[in-house]
Amino acid sequence: MTTVRKTEKKAKLDLGLLPDLVGYHLRMAQIAIFRDFAQGPGQLDVTPGLFGVLIIIEANPDLKQSDLARATHLDRSTVVTVIDNLERRGLVERRAALNDRRSNAIRLTAEGSALLRKLKRQVTQHEKRLLQNFSDAEREQFFALLQKVFPEQR
Repeated sequence: MTTVRKTEKKAKLDLGLLPDLVGYHLRMAQIAIFRDFAQGPGQLDVTPGLFGVLIIIEANPDLKQSDLARATHLDRSTVVTVIDNLERRGLVERRAALNDRRSNAIRLTAEGSALLRKLKRQVTQHEKRLLQNFSDAEREQFFALLQKVFPEQR
């Protein structure tokens, strides 16, 4: 007996209002970005958000946790959990803040700095892949347009 396979043609799904919404397009872009990130820097068990946290800590040694929360737009309890995880992995260390012993200051460890060097190389390649179809002028315009969506965060 011969089995006949039917190839079903996938019907184009009507997305209704979605293609007219900026949030839909931003979400689709975010999905593409996260998928690509997972193939490169993500293989080192780092998310885009975690990469951002490490970059901010590197740029601001002895950063207070409350300042990190403000910079990342995360609530303080979430930042505590993130720092706990980074500390457990040996990537950051907490110290008493110099001017306020009630606060913790965060800095990268040698292991954290080494990982971040690798991540920066991979993220540079990730960014090149994402923007490969953009000219330099289009890239600048794209960033400028995106910043108009959240002007208060510049």
